[in-house]
Amino acid sequence: MAEHTDRAEGPHSIRGFVAAIDAELRATGTPERADHEKAYLKSELRHYGTSVPHIRSAVKAVSRQRPPLTHDQLIAVVNKLWSVPVHERRMAAVELLDLNSRLLQPPDIVLLERLLREARTWALVDTLAASVVGTLVQSNPELASVLDRWSTDDDFWIRRSSLLALLPALRLGEGDFDRFSVYADAMLEEKEFFVRKAIGWVLRETAKKRPTLVYEWLLPRAARASGVTVREAVKPLSAPQRARVLAAR
Repeated sequence: MAEHTDRAEGPHSIRGFVAAIDAELRATGTPERADHEKAYLKSELRHYGTSVPHIRSAVKAVSRQRPPLTHDQLIAVVNKLWSVPVHERRMAAVELLDLNSRLLQPPDIVLLERLLREARTWALVDTLAASVVGTLVQSNPELASVLDRWSTDDDFWIRRSSLLALLPALRLGEGDFDRFSVYADAMLEEKEFFVRKAIGWVLRETAKKRPTLVYEWLLPRAARASGVTVREAVKPLSAPQRARVLAAR
């Protein structure tokens, strides 16, 4: 069915779906924004200059105009959008995955890992890791073993992703803080900014629901943690807790 739909022409084909999203992205982009975003992200991709709100609106608008995607159609659209090295097309692919995350199945972690490895920027990695992979792992706990492997990967974007995939559940006051602790403890003295920031980000969001848990984890590690990690992590803590952590540095 998916192959037949992909071959078929017309507004409801895979090709038609991708073409409609691409047209929407081009229509709202500007050369000035394209130059700015490319420079800001240090991107090697082409840029249309489309804002993030417009990308999200385009994906939702095109999706509403067509029958709901099946799993195989979703994967086909994502692959076609991603295959062209344009930042906004890849961001649209991520948004589409996020919008249809309920369709994803455990074997799709292979595709998601490939996209994460090819993304090379927080602007694509973060939603993929936190919202898409995080949702899939919450529904399929057996995939935590994949995160274990990611946490020691040579690619720092994959290590960052292992942390952020735990974020959705931890943000709710749930989730596997023990697993996060193992990952973060091993990465705490890393020099890579994006890893340091991810540890602080997850701690900050966890502390909004469980400040004592984060405080008791961070205090004995404060001298090992980077400034960016600590500054993020202590934001939701009480004033006395923040003072003790900062003094411990």
